[in-house]
Amino acid sequence: MRPLSLLFLTLFNSILGLSILFPILGPLARELGLSELQVGLFSTGYALMQFLLSPYWGRKSETAGRKPILLVGILGFSVSFFLFALFAWLGYQKALSEPTLFTLLLLSRLLGGAFSSATLPTAQAYLADITPRENRAQNFAVLGAAFGLGIIFGPAIGAGLAQFGLLTPVVFSAGLALLNAAFVGWVLPESRRSEAHLEATPGLSWRDPRVLPLLAAGLSINLASVAMEQTVAFLFQDRLGLSPAQTAQAVGLALVVFGVVGVLVQGVWVRMVRWSPRALILLGLPLSLLGYLGLVFAHNFAGLTAALVLLGLGTMASPGLSAAQSLAVSDREQGAIAGLSSAAQALGRMLGPTLGTGLYGLSPAYPYVFSALLISLAMLFFLSQPRLAR
Repeated sequence: MRPLSLLFLTLFNSILGLSILFPILGPLARELGLSELQVGLFSTGYALMQFLLSPYWGRKSETAGRKPILLVGILGFSVSFFLFALFAWLGYQKALSEPTLFTLLLLSRLLGGAFSSATLPTAQAYLADITPRENRAQNFAVLGAAFGLGIIFGPAIGAGLAQFGLLTPVVFSAGLALLNAAFVGWVLPESRRSEAHLEATPGLSWRDPRVLPLLAAGLSINLASVAMEQTVAFLFQDRLGLSPAQTAQAVGLALVVFGVVGVLVQGVWVRMVRWSPRALILLGLPLSLLGYLGLVFAHNFAGLTAALVLLGLGTMASPGLSAAQSLAVSDREQGAIAGLSSAAQALGRMLGPTLGTGLYGLSPAYPYVFSALLISLAMLFFLSQPRLAR
């Protein structure tokens, strides 16, 4: 298999293992006597560690090599999930007080965020290593497709395994990560030449004018998406007058459609048309804008789902932006820019849930108006900078 195919499998397995936890984390926490706020802190803490440490791992992969850092990230993720399952089992056995249980579970999630923050930036830097600069957008779309497929299949697998006990998906994810580490260790070749590891890593910061506007655009796009994801189930229930069970079915179907469209756009269409990063961005952003406006005004299932389809089509902007970030710096700075990009995405995952749900409490339309404004600002910025992301 080509390195690109091997990297696709590596990232798919990593995202699959994480998303398996999505449908069971809430019910598991309630069985253990934890509150909704405490569950929210698990996700916030996970994203916080990714925000803080992604730049470090990206830079580290420049000197230590991509493959060792990938292995560290995947193995650390596995250990954190095994610890989460162990502490939760002790909670079931009433061997821990509630404050102690929450503290240990939170620490395991912080550990998972700290180590998993190595995976995505290193994978992006690996891809840049093995891809000619003119093909970056097409190959970055492969990583987007791997991410999308993991998000589609992971929750379904988690829900299926949950019938054997809510801890079964957690242990399965930890075991899957071990298998993924074995796959990387035995099969995935190192992408950087040995002499490249000896070169000093150049400094690259958020303030670098080459990357600051691109990182800000990435934050805006991700923040808009997370605000939508955190509130769309409420929107379906309130707009359509559904019961909780009906809401789960309707939202699940609509999000599967959204995910499949995104995977097809990134995994097939972007690679087929071979457009420049700028062209992908300037088509993807208007489609996303239409999608968010559709959520503002739609009041039936077909309209809401059509809006999500537009958002799925708009995901073509993501590989375009990732490629633009990669092309903005030298080959010796690919790990550093990938780390900063992952940190920007993590910041969006930290802020998005609070902003989205807070705005929804004011009005159901407000989160999507907010997202539309963010996308509009990103569009205006790229339109005003004709040389950017060429």
